[in-house]
Amino acid sequence: MPRRVRKIGVLTSGGDSPGMNAAVRAVVRTALEEGLKIFGFQMGYRGLVNGIFRELDFEDVGGILQKGGTFLQTARFREFEREEVQNQAVDVIEDLELESLIIIGGEGSMHGAYALSRKGVPVIGIPASIDNDIYGTDDSIGVDTALNTIVRAVDTIKDTASSHGRAFIIEVMGHNSGYLALLSAIATGAEAAIIPEKEFDYRALAKRLNKRYREGLTNSIVIVSEGAARGFHVLKTLNELGVDYELRVTVLGHLQRGGSPTFYDRIIASRFGYRAVHTFLSGKSGVMVAKQCDNYNLVSLEEVVNNRKEIPEEYLKMADTLMWEY
Repeated sequence: MPRRVRKIGVLTSGGDSPGMNAAVRAVVRTALEEGLKIFGFQMGYRGLVNGIFRELDFEDVGGILQKGGTFLQTARFREFEREEVQNQAVDVIEDLELESLIIIGGEGSMHGAYALSRKGVPVIGIPASIDNDIYGTDDSIGVDTALNTIVRAVDTIKDTASSHGRAFIIEVMGHNSGYLALLSAIATGAEAAIIPEKEFDYRALAKRLNKRYREGLTNSIVIVSEGAARGFHVLKTLNELGVDYELRVTVLGHLQRGGSPTFYDRIIASRFGYRAVHTFLSGKSGVMVAKQCDNYNLVSLEEVVNNRKEIPEEYLKMADTLMWEY
């Protein structure tokens, strides 16, 4: 009697982040090398619930390592919060006889993974979010690429700011976390970072910008996290407070999500994917693979969804020293 082939699934969920393809590639190649069948669900939880999947082979993941986005596609699917929709997903998983589902995504995706875990589905999470707001892991897939994209954009904007004697307010992503805004502000020598984690003194910033302008420093940069304020709101507030030279707003938007992943994101994504498959082979589930220092450890999904990740205190202290205000 032939030995039954073990089967697992993989999906990418929520907002895309550079390096997701590298993670899927690592999952698929590792699974196949271990003699497993691997099925990819398209469009995240939406595809899972609707049974939109295909079996994946080596050829399917060839040439995707350097590409941004996710070839499996992704979607935000609020309906997955409803229990009856989760039950539909469980039915699909059971019909396919999957022994594990590897879920690559952000904080919301980990909540979905935990919901499935509570229904008895063996799931393993891989953190992928440019916001870097997932509890339990130092880094998430896509953060490094997003930061590099922001830094390149800010450096370029500084050139035109100097030429025209303008200050620029640059809005970056981060609904609940100021990680991108704070670290990119430190890395670009910005005057200020406006982040959700801290009250901000707009009046003091207006005075600071005017003082710099009078001293001939005409390329001031303020980086604002979208979760703290919108760029045009900051512009309006500073104008009302009497900034007496030209202010412009640049919203980087989805530019931060795209692009070829950096070396660092390719490596950590590959390690996450490799470790996720071996976590399944070791019989573990209901966990997320987490990068902690240079180790890849397992954190329970229950712990991930019931805790909030904070910006490391060292970064906050460093910003306090190196920047005028954050």
